[in-house]
Amino acid sequence: MSGSAAIEARKDRYKWGAVTAVGVIAGYVAVLLANVRHFYTDDTEAQYAPMWVMLGNQLREGHFPLLAPWEWMAGNYALEEAGLYNPPQLLIYLLAPSMDNLAVFATAVKLIFSIIAALGVFRICLVYGARTPWAAVAAVAFPLSGWFLFFDEASWVTSHTATAWLVHAWASAVHYTRGRSGPVPVFVFLYLALTVQYAFPAVESGLMIVTIAAGEVVYQRRWAPSMRLLAAAGCAALAAAVANLPGILSSQVTWRGSAEIHNDPFLTVPWSESLNASLPSTTPAFTAWWGHVQPLPMVYIAWFLIPALAFVGWHAARPSVREFSGIAFFATAALMWTAGPGVIGPLRWPARVLPMVALALLVLVCVLLSRYGTFASSRRRAIAAAVLIGLLFVRSSSAAPELIVRHLVAVVVVAAIGAAVVWLARTRGPAPACVLIIVAMFPIAYAQVRGAPPTPMSYNFPERRSAMVAAFPDFDGVTLQLADRVLVGPEDKSLAGAYGSLSIGSYAKNLGLHYVNGYTPIGHGPFSDLVCMAWDGSTCPDAFRRAFATEPSTGKTIVDLMKVDRVVLQRAQYPDVRDHAAPSGWKWVDYPGHERYIWVLERESGRISTVNGVIADTRDVTATSISQGSFRSDARVTSSGGGRVVFARLAWPGHRITLNGKEIPAKTVARTFLAADIPAGTDNAALTLTWAPPGWQVSVATAVAGIAGIGLLQWAYRRTRRRPLLPPEDCPPEDCRSEEPARELITAAV
Repeated sequence: MSGSAAIEARKDRYKWGAVTAVGVIAGYVAVLLANVRHFYTDDTEAQYAPMWVMLGNQLREGHFPLLAPWEWMAGNYALEEAGLYNPPQLLIYLLAPSMDNLAVFATAVKLIFSIIAALGVFRICLVYGARTPWAAVAAVAFPLSGWFLFFDEASWVTSHTATAWLVHAWASAVHYTRGRSGPVPVFVFLYLALTVQYAFPAVESGLMIVTIAAGEVVYQRRWAPSMRLLAAAGCAALAAAVANLPGILSSQVTWRGSAEIHNDPFLTVPWSESLNASLPSTTPAFTAWWGHVQPLPMVYIAWFLIPALAFVGWHAARPSVREFSGIAFFATAALMWTAGPGVIGPLRWPARVLPMVALALLVLVCVLLSRYGTFASSRRRAIAAAVLIGLLFVRSSSAAPELIVRHLVAVVVVAAIGAAVVWLARTRGPAPACVLIIVAMFPIAYAQVRGAPPTPMSYNFPERRSAMVAAFPDFDGVTLQLADRVLVGPEDKSLAGAYGSLSIGSYAKNLGLHYVNGYTPIGHGPFSDLVCMAWDGSTCPDAFRRAFATEPSTGKTIVDLMKVDRVVLQRAQYPDVRDHAAPSGWKWVDYPGHERYIWVLERESGRISTVNGVIADTRDVTATSISQGSFRSDARVTSSGGGRVVFARLAWPGHRITLNGKEIPAKTVARTFLAADIPAGTDNAALTLTWAPPGWQVSVATAVAGIAGIGLLQWAYRRTRRRPLLPPEDCPPEDCRSEEPARELITAAV
């Protein structure tokens, strides 16, 4: 390629890259016009946004918040989906406390990651030789695909952010195997995907690397490039172990410790639902929250995807089958995964993999259309497109026959827009046709979101933190709330209602309050059983009895061992509790303006959470706290005949107890509380309790090995960079260009 041609090619990439970014923004505008809270719902409002605020406050105070002990079940952020070793995530946390309107902040964060994801799809298409207009089509379509739009972008932020890095890792992986870029981009993007700390995209990243490596072996008929790719990916996994190893080593005490594999119909998607991928009105048939027929277009990908197959010159594309084998392998593996098994250890709900199916099919179809699109035998192709649209109609109508009129309207819309695109492509060229394809996505997204039912677990939290703080009681110390989210009716989901008194999910983090309750997908199993606390912080009606029950070995109540200062009871769950006397050592306290929703118990003696540090109980031991913190607490202990100290700490793996510098065994009380046996004859000894993520020493070693390994691979690449791995005659012009301009594009976007 001549110098002037290379400059024009770079300008073309920047132009259509800008079109991609603008297209994603336009898609977000269309969605927000339909539902201004679409990107602030469900887990985003109940888990992630409050967590951003809390972690940001901790970072600003100079603490690295791996553990928030007062949260008990939800406070181990070495295991939670916190991404504390992920630099972009840390930036989000640092900004969050300055943002009053969490809905606006969450939407802005998601928009940025959607642009990053779209530019990654743009890069993937280019690396396989697609022309820039078609690459932009695939790129804009991906954030507007069904599952990604209605679940990952709307609610599950960690899947959204990790996918944004995964797609760039894919593009860089192909560049690396074909000798046009070094291993460092693969390493960086994989590291970012893996350190989000979410299992699904981590496994999807591994699956992507393996299938791309296999595809490149088929294409290049050589093993060496793919082995180098696997080595680079291995280095990224080693470096990311610091974010993932603690979860693996702590799994035995969490809800995610099971290695069981079994089939569960919930959110397993039959392969036949792929025939719904291009009808915007689709309501797929599989088991989920709404029953057997889903009111959301979960399996929808793009309106043009299936009908466009009629305009691919399949005979001309046949010689390129090997080149696209990596895409095909990944698409096949992802499609098989969506159909089950329903549970694979910590991985459940296979429908979560639908964005990977959408990604692979969008890339494959748009690359084929770009390189092998044709209007030859146009009448037969038009008939074929009509047949494909008919199949879409039949499948969608079979799933929901009561919506047949709606599906017919969708058929007419898809056929009409498709005819306009074909006419435009034949008379004006592919670029205007691609623009029309993109523009048509926005009203479709608007209609889909506008017609969607509310998310079944939407909390409808307030948006402004200042308003939340002003309405909520100023509860100091550590608070345990006994309440059930399902008892909060739709009419009570407001600041004037329940949200002025009750903390649901991780709502208390928005307020800067220390609540035991919090939203967690991980959970501490024994503690959950002890007080029957669920993933969203809700508790069962028996929780009141359990919290004030006496632990036999200590003779103290559970709330005493937790050193809780206050117990808030939901009035809807305990309507008659004030008819009874307060438990011994506690008193009922009135908070005017909040009696409609809560009863409040506080200790007669005042706060105890800061009295004598983390020491909750002693037997035949005199113990005096010297200092306390999240990671280390020190005390002086004396015991002539031997005894036990019980700490107000969950027995998370990673705790270490020393007596005068010598490690002693860590014990547990009620399978929940950390304890230590003090030997006889102990006199004013130094008792030190420390915690660090389990396996951190190994993680440091693996990180050093990963960085060293990628350094060696980069050195080897630079030595051989003058020799392309593919001969020029086997490399299409679009496919042989350097990835530098695209990397500059994503860098500018970030």
